[in-house]
Amino acid sequence: MSRSERGRTGYHAGIEAERSVARDYLRRGYHFAAHRFRGSSGEVDLVLRSGAEVIFVEVKQSRSHARAAERLLPAQIERLFVTAGEFVAAEPAGQDTNMRFDVALVDQIGRVKVLENALAA
Repeated sequence: MSRSERGRTGYHAGIEAERSVARDYLRRGYHFAAHRFRGSSGEVDLVLRSGAEVIFVEVKQSRSHARAAERLLPAQIERLFVTAGEFVAAEPAGQDTNMRFDVALVDQIGRVKVLENALAA
């Protein structure tokens, strides 16, 4: 498989992982706010709401949940925080918005494991 084919396969696997995670949150009563919200510093995979709380979700997909977790690097976490700040700037409470940062891990057979408030700031 060529590098570009692997890239396309990885892209589509990532999109499907994000869809799986979104369905999981929706089943649990959360409301969808944004998919792949793009700020000046980066992107947040999913943004959901639960009442007045905004939940930012970083989705990681790999062969196992452990491998997926290893793929979340400190620089990416920093970009996630900055981008989330840009998102809440448009919220009525601005930076005082109640928010949390979850990490959703998806393994190669599609099992989803959500780590709520995994990135407490």
